[in-house]
Amino acid sequence: MLIIQLTGLSGSGKTTLSRCVKQLLEQQDLKVEIIDGDEYRKTLCKDLGFSKADRCENIRRLGRVANDFTAMRDVIIIAAINPYEETRNEMKQRYGMKTIWINCPVDELIKRDTKGFYKRALLPEQHPDKVHNFTGISDHYDLPVDYDLVVNTHLESEDQSIENICSFIFRVIGQ
Repeated sequence: MLIIQLTGLSGSGKTTLSRCVKQLLEQQDLKVEIIDGDEYRKTLCKDLGFSKADRCENIRRLGRVANDFTAMRDVIIIAAINPYEETRNEMKQRYGMKTIWINCPVDELIKRDTKGFYKRALLPEQHPDKVHNFTGISDHYDLPVDYDLVVNTHLESEDQSIENICSFIFRVIGQ
């Protein structure tokens, strides 16, 4: 059993890569669960905001859910921004999670802006459509220090990123 936390800014590729990795791992007869931060924000974590305390609690809840899946799955992937090094380290200590940093510079993410969040985060302060507390723009993101793998989605193809993650997983689980 392996729990992985993918950390990175919005739009860096966490959800896309986790879905592709899941497909490839399942072709190898591994049971995989994805815990997507965006999806859990709509259910288990819908009572939480975006303060530091709420963001940390969000990750703690996702960690507990991941731990609950360990009896039924070979690999559990948490795909969430998880902006604070202290919370990432807490999850490593509590659940033995491995951390994969999905790295992409903010300038590149602003160009990609697949969900339109960066455009809204960069609007003037009083604009009614402005997104506040947006990680990497108006809210803090601790660059990972204690990570197990870095995937640079701005420098490598999606296929390369997927291969790097799968190779890492196979090394860790001994396949």
